[in-house]
Amino acid sequence: MLGDAMIADRGYAVPETRTIRLRAKTHFNDLPSEESGIRQMLCLLECSIVGRSPGNLPLMKILVVDDHALIREALHGVLKKLTRDAVILEASNCAQTMEAVASHPDISLILLDLNLPDRDGFSMLAELRERNPAVSVVVLSATQDRANVIKALDLGAMGYIPKSARNEVMLSALQLVFAGGIYIPPEVLVREHLSSGVGRAIVSPADLGLTDRQLDVLALMMQGKNNKSICRMLNLAEPTVKNHVTEILKALKVTNRTEAVIAVNELGWKLPATSKV
Repeated sequence: MLGDAMIADRGYAVPETRTIRLRAKTHFNDLPSEESGIRQMLCLLECSIVGRSPGNLPLMKILVVDDHALIREALHGVLKKLTRDAVILEASNCAQTMEAVASHPDISLILLDLNLPDRDGFSMLAELRERNPAVSVVVLSATQDRANVIKALDLGAMGYIPKSARNEVMLSALQLVFAGGIYIPPEVLVREHLSSGVGRAIVSPADLGLTDRQLDVLALMMQGKNNKSICRMLNLAEPTVKNHVTEILKALKVTNRTEAVIAVNELGWKLPATSKV
């Protein structure tokens, strides 16, 4: 992994970043050999963004939850290049995660591994979303089967990033989430496309009869907003929003919000910009 000294030698500025440790770091040599592939991938990931301009995103506090010190450290290196003066917290299990969230109510983003030693990751995700609906949670997992992706998105995750993702994919995914979008692995879209037997026709929102106001609602659904948040942001009554959501799902021929997000990503629609809560 590149150290700050090596980065400085190459002429790139390294932003000041404060890290809060919740568990002592493990030396790379202490890690089992089967993690070498992950180590190589994450090292390459860090190298790939050294030349990018830091400071494009506002100050934020990020919690990285993973029981492998290697991955936490590597993500620390990635995130401090993507955000200006980022404050990065680390946790190795669910208990430390809840402690960190309670101690730092201003956390903006949580990167959550589903495979944690003391609790099921999905139940952890559900509790985080219930207790802290304003905090974006992105799953970072070694598995990427469609069932897990759909379940994570249904529970309120703002994205699902496979640890095997290419460097550019992981960076783009984080940037999308930072901008208020939801990241879905392209493999999931491909599998959805194949399982249906036929692809979706290339259509526009107007072709499906969606109104401008429904597109506003859909844009907020794509950001993971619930009905109450949409009511507040669009100054609409809750029954009105519910009706819009029902019509959107019907137009897209899907049964829930997660399927709607997948459908819109597959269709490639550019939705109207909306302000975040």
